[in-house]
Amino acid sequence: MNIMLFHSVHGLTPAVRDAAERLRAAGHQVWTPDLFEGHTFGTVEEGMEFQERTGKDELLKRAVLAAAPYSERGLVYAGFSLGASIAQTLALGDDKARGLLLLHGTSDIAPNATAEDLPVQLHVAEPDPFETDDWLSAWYLQMGRTGADVEVYRYPGAGHLYTDPELPDYDEEAAEATWRVALGFLGTLE
Repeated sequence: MNIMLFHSVHGLTPAVRDAAERLRAAGHQVWTPDLFEGHTFGTVEEGMEFQERTGKDELLKRAVLAAAPYSERGLVYAGFSLGASIAQTLALGDDKARGLLLLHGTSDIAPNATAEDLPVQLHVAEPDPFETDDWLSAWYLQMGRTGADVEVYRYPGAGHLYTDPELPDYDEEAAEATWRVALGFLGTLE
């Protein structure tokens, strides 16, 4: 499977590179575009400040340019938090998308978006300050209206970016469960 994996607001950190290696070890081809052009951040606040200075449109443009050379192959879009929101936006705009793997994040859905039979899997903490229950319920219904085939996995007590061993949110048990389920999901897309 060809996977375009987008980083979180922390940037293209070793944890993102390690996740890409885990996916490669399972037989997938993975690209990890650096939307922050080499900048990484130790805190969410620093990363969000950089994201805001750069602008959502610029980050989306960088993501589209990174994915464009490979989109004809049929990509699975994936991402962590901010990267998940970017992955979702690209997947819903790409009629050749093979799947969408969202880790720790979602995004707004355009009212006219369609994703007929697109396999979507979301992994998120419960509770998550960035992905509240009300938001996730509305998101799930909206994704269903696009025609996507959506699965949601919640991890009670885990922190927001619980798959990143470099952060205080890290939860080894939840992270390993996430990777086990996500790799199974990716295996069904081949």
